[in-house]
Amino acid sequence: MSSTDWKWIQFQRWVVCMLIGIMTGLVAVVINICILELTEVKMRVVEQGKVGLLNENSCLYIPLLLWIAINISLVTVASLLTVFIAPVAAGSGIPQIKCFLNGVKIPNVVRFQTLVTKVVGVIASVSGGLAVGKEGPMIHSGSVLAAGISQGRSISLNINTRFFEHFRNDREKRDFVCAGAAAGVSAAFGAPVGGVLFSLEEAASFWNQALTWRIFFCSILSSYTLNFFMGIYHHHPGDLAYPGLINFGKFDGSYEGFELPIFLLMAVIGGLLGAAFNAINYRITVFRLTYLKARYFKVLEVVFVAAVSATIAFVLMYWNSECKPLGQDPNVKLQFFCNDGEYNTMAVLFFTPPEESVKSLFHDPLGAIRPLTIIVFVIPYFFLACWTYGLQVPSGLFIPSLLIGAAWGRVVGNCVNLLWPADEWAQDLSKYALIGAAAQLGGTVRMTISLTVILIEATGNITYSLPLMAVLLLAKWVGDYFNHGIYDMHIHLNKVPILPWEPPALSTNIQAREVMGSPVVTLRTVPLVSDICSVLSDPRNCHSGYPVTDTDGKFRGLILRTQLLILLKHKEFIERSGSGERIALSVFRDSYPRYFPLSLINVSEGEQQCHVDLRPFLNPSPYTVYEQYNQHSNTSVPQNATLPRIFRLFRALGLRHLVVLDDDYKVVGMVSRKDIWKW
Repeated sequence: MSSTDWKWIQFQRWVVCMLIGIMTGLVAVVINICILELTEVKMRVVEQGKVGLLNENSCLYIPLLLWIAINISLVTVASLLTVFIAPVAAGSGIPQIKCFLNGVKIPNVVRFQTLVTKVVGVIASVSGGLAVGKEGPMIHSGSVLAAGISQGRSISLNINTRFFEHFRNDREKRDFVCAGAAAGVSAAFGAPVGGVLFSLEEAASFWNQALTWRIFFCSILSSYTLNFFMGIYHHHPGDLAYPGLINFGKFDGSYEGFELPIFLLMAVIGGLLGAAFNAINYRITVFRLTYLKARYFKVLEVVFVAAVSATIAFVLMYWNSECKPLGQDPNVKLQFFCNDGEYNTMAVLFFTPPEESVKSLFHDPLGAIRPLTIIVFVIPYFFLACWTYGLQVPSGLFIPSLLIGAAWGRVVGNCVNLLWPADEWAQDLSKYALIGAAAQLGGTVRMTISLTVILIEATGNITYSLPLMAVLLLAKWVGDYFNHGIYDMHIHLNKVPILPWEPPALSTNIQAREVMGSPVVTLRTVPLVSDICSVLSDPRNCHSGYPVTDTDGKFRGLILRTQLLILLKHKEFIERSGSGERIALSVFRDSYPRYFPLSLINVSEGEQQCHVDLRPFLNPSPYTVYEQYNQHSNTSVPQNATLPRIFRLFRALGLRHLVVLDDDYKVVGMVSRKDIWKW
């Protein structure tokens, strides 16, 4: 590759990141506007149905049935799309993207139909009143956009622009998906730096310095694009006041040093509640995986949860006795069983978009909502959020966790105010709501560095950096004592062989021969076509690569399963290569990432006896480890091939397989991700 070619490829990388950032921001705009418009339509329908004029003498069942019907209609659309078109679009998508970036192949995770299902589904599920948020799915949406744009084509839409052909491989695609995940965080929270740190802490398994600037550039463009177009939507073009899908509002207050112990106590509460949330959700998810396997069961569960959520909200508002006078610009314009000229405070929490509810808990003045009302709201909402996460609809966990934490954090602030009613520092409930939100979210997802920066950027106040960092760290420690974070828990339930940051404890004495799979299927440097077909068709040979040996059995290199399929399809046989021309590199790139199965390759009986020269196509220097054997005792002598060493090779270099050789350079085993994951 010449210097000019290298510079051109570098320029293309920046162009791809620019397109990813802009497109992710535009998708966020579409999601946000559609949810706002659908919510407005719902309220209009309710008002036309006289629900908005409900007073204390009104009945319950007519408006309840109307509201349930609206919500069920919306969530059914989301569930049908997810169950029948793209099941991988369910949930936030963060566990799937985390696995993808860890080097694990997740089928359909970055397909076009997954993006469509994700976008339409999250619009319908949020508008349908489920205890979900739209911020988490933005990370998955950004990743899918990155995967598609970086390849310069869409197989689903049968589009091939021939642009960016150089990036049609796993390593390049992973880097761009990492940028897409960061752009999704930036669009969701208006936090470009937080997006970069999220990719580093939670998503990317392999990092290099060149990625940092490109991902940061992509994140800034994503937030700016959302900001620009939302300003136009709100009739304030040029007013860049909408950096993310959620706006925490301005936090102008500060805190006193002696409040830090209170914040740390709240961190412990957040860690305990987060662990409880994860434990309950774990049992619900196990039940789903065991008993709700049929598609129609999954759809019916979504419908049932939507109906229960609407019923609980209406019943609580019916019983709520706290009504406030309508102001000039009330948050909720519906009476909901209050007298004329008043509104139901429970409706502020249940019937506004969840982002607005969080903002209300953050900034409403002391006395705006009674602590009892908040307690009555947060207890059922906690269990509804536990039940909802894992349904077959696109959904996010960030906003429900923030809403739960802000609610009980505000109650803590009210308790502090009762103890010190005359002190000015105890009058500000916003800081307690913020700390509670951080503690709850940290105790649930167990993120620290990136979440601290995301919250600092979202609040626009660096003053809270110390308490936020301390609270998130302590909440994580407390939660980790009981169970794993919610994302890691779902990865474990789905039995995905993702590798953590560190090797298993007490594994120093475990050697390669105890981890590797053996005996290993190998190929000769010039095998028969029949031998290749036999290896590829055997379901026991599940490795994505095969060692290649010479006639003496000495290791010569590694060839991928996908390469063998392409060689067979294009009849790259020695007996047929009269022209002497080899397959061009573009042929391998064009076949990426959807390789055809062996059953679609027509190999005649005569061709079965042909030979294929693998030497021009194999990797002659893949990563290997050695096992030295004691010839007298036939036992393995540990020599650098321990499990921690193998683990770090896989984790740092993004390997899919590792060949184990003996002193004679002969293959004695093969280590795959699943082999390590079992430990």
